[in-house]
Amino acid sequence: MKTALAKPPQKRQVIFLAMLLFLWEADSEAIRYSIPEEIESSYSVANLAKDLGLMVGELATRGARIHHKGSKQLLQLDVKTGNLLLQEKLDREVLCGATEPCVLHFQLLLENPVQLFQIDVQLMDVNDHSPEFLDREMILRIPESLQPGSVFALKSAQDLDMGSNSVQNYIISPNSYFHVATHNRSDGRKYPELVLGKALDREEEPELSLTLTALDGGAPPRSGTVTIRIEVIDINDNAPEFLQSLYEAQVPENSPINSLVLVVSARDIDAGTYGRVSYSLLEGDEVSQPFVIHEKTGEIHLQRALDFEATRHYIVEIAATDGGGLVGKCTVAIEVVDVNDNAPELTMSTLSSSIPENSPETVVAIFSVSDPDSGDNGRMVCSIENDLPFFLKPTFKNFYTLVTERPLDRESRAEYNITITVTDLGTPRLKTEHSITVVISDVNDNSPDFTQTSYMLLVRENNSPALHIGSVRATDRDSGTNAQITYSLLPTQDPHLPLASLISINADNGQLFALRALDFEALQAFEFHVGATDQGSPALSSQALVRVVVLDDNDNSPFVLYPMQNASAPCTELVPRAAEQGYLVTKVVAVDGDSGQNAWLSYQLLKATEPGLFGVWAHNGEVRTARLLSERDAARHRLVVLVKDNGEPPLSASVTLHVLLVDGFSQPYLPLQEEAPERAQGDSLTLYLVLALALVSSLFLFSVLVFVAVRLCRRLRAAPLGVCSVPEGHFPGHLVDVSGTGTLSQSYQYEVCLAGNSGSGEFKFLKPIFPNLLLQNTGN
Repeated sequence: MKTALAKPPQKRQVIFLAMLLFLWEADSEAIRYSIPEEIESSYSVANLAKDLGLMVGELATRGARIHHKGSKQLLQLDVKTGNLLLQEKLDREVLCGATEPCVLHFQLLLENPVQLFQIDVQLMDVNDHSPEFLDREMILRIPESLQPGSVFALKSAQDLDMGSNSVQNYIISPNSYFHVATHNRSDGRKYPELVLGKALDREEEPELSLTLTALDGGAPPRSGTVTIRIEVIDINDNAPEFLQSLYEAQVPENSPINSLVLVVSARDIDAGTYGRVSYSLLEGDEVSQPFVIHEKTGEIHLQRALDFEATRHYIVEIAATDGGGLVGKCTVAIEVVDVNDNAPELTMSTLSSSIPENSPETVVAIFSVSDPDSGDNGRMVCSIENDLPFFLKPTFKNFYTLVTERPLDRESRAEYNITITVTDLGTPRLKTEHSITVVISDVNDNSPDFTQTSYMLLVRENNSPALHIGSVRATDRDSGTNAQITYSLLPTQDPHLPLASLISINADNGQLFALRALDFEALQAFEFHVGATDQGSPALSSQALVRVVVLDDNDNSPFVLYPMQNASAPCTELVPRAAEQGYLVTKVVAVDGDSGQNAWLSYQLLKATEPGLFGVWAHNGEVRTARLLSERDAARHRLVVLVKDNGEPPLSASVTLHVLLVDGFSQPYLPLQEEAPERAQGDSLTLYLVLALALVSSLFLFSVLVFVAVRLCRRLRAAPLGVCSVPEGHFPGHLVDVSGTGTLSQSYQYEVCLAGNSGSGEFKFLKPIFPNLLLQNTGN
């Protein structure tokens, strides 16, 4: 298959800012519901099919699903009934914190075609939290000189509920001196102040213990208490005063811990202990306050990290208390400045990990992107690599669809690794990459392809049945069942070739087998076609030519044509006694059914009545006389001629000839012009060699006999006395070595003469003096 030419690469980016144009339209289409928090799971929020005007069965056929960018799936859609159900119990304080109203945003995704609906679910607060004071006890030091109507700031109670369920009133335990006044802040929250109703008398009552109770507006109301311990001190008639009643500061959200936020300052015109001021935080927006103030200097430092996306503003009440217990207060408004500290987030809604090849524009994935930062830090650009046959298509709000650009060919590329990059426009720019793998599923669009267009197989004849003679192999670029190949023998065009009884093929691996033994003499070569078919639908096939060549084996013995061996009477050849040497008696004629060197024949005389009288030429089978005939030669002769081929192992046949020597029979003489002189020369050389061998053998035998005789003689002479008898006079001459080579040419011995009255010390052995002398040495 040939794929279409790719379009010129271009940057596929979709700027999130452009999608803001759809916000008004999206909001107008949003469906809103309100439910109270803490409702049990499986609660039916609404019937989406009815509210959207859709048929109930349409939700299932269009693959309806609920999308929420959070890590938990809070709602579930029953596609059979169209009801929108709670997945679990919802806690407004966990999901929204201090944000009011608490609205959860969901999207309903429909496919075929792609359609999205915005669903907003508002969680209504219920009174499930009691007011809570941060401290177990509040201590107030009040001078006795204060006049009735003096006001003392108290720390507020914290209530996680919102609206009327939050703190609405404060009351104090009955006493003769104080009552509580409840006031409203600018943000609508309540805070208490302790009001002196009667002048204190330290001498009469130096310390008071009161109970402050905070009540919320729930039904029934919930409450929380704290103990107020009041110490009555001596006169201090001036309270500390801040230089500003309101301080404002901006803090980047990435500010390090312990960094300085702001410095507040208060002064007290009193002297001594009453003029020394200490600072403290009265309250904050959260239970865990992110700021801390230095008691002496009034420096406000950051004690934990800030997060613009969680809380953007803080209002902190600062109290300045002098040594006499008088308190002045101010408000600090801190704005958290956003920095680009959040990378964009990508949420995959629908992903098709496998798409068929050759398909036109196909949806691979549907996903959404988001960035909790603000301004340019939250604007995003979405893109993929330029060299891929895919592109991004914006759909709804910040949703995108990944679509194929053209039909794809699995054989060219079976898998694509696509990296979706989402980059914001902040400084520095942050990005998120999400990689997906798309597998191209196979379609049967490639036929099997043989590794060769034709195959030649060599098979030796007389093979065993079911012999594996070779293999054919085809490949298919497809995969799976589309690439599973079945081999078969195609019908032959030759009606006289019994292919089904000669060859079989393994349908799975293409191995070819000879069903029976082949005979070179009957069938030397044959051809047929093999087919390869895949398992696709529809199935595709191809074919290749196979030529089988039968190799000859030496399976035929030579056959003698003349003389005929199966004749009723043996054939007798007549040879005149006057025939000369080399006379042609007859010629043995034989053939071999094999070919090549297996049919090369040679002849030799295996047996004859009188060896040496006749000879057979090795290459042509002619039988000729080897010498002249004589009257002493027998009249009848029987010759056995062996005919042997040149195969491995060689095979042979023999033929018997009967030759009759006759007198006065005349036969044309066929002389050998070149071989006769050579044979005569060979006979003369043989005669000389035989005579030389006989002479050498005779000399050797004679030497052996002389040596044996000498040894026997010496043993007989030495036997009577054990000593030798030496003749008078000089030593015999046969004991002297007179040869010029320094080697004794005759056998020699040591001899000793012993006188009757001589002792053992009067003689010594005789030894030869090298090279030619033999000396006698006696004691005298």
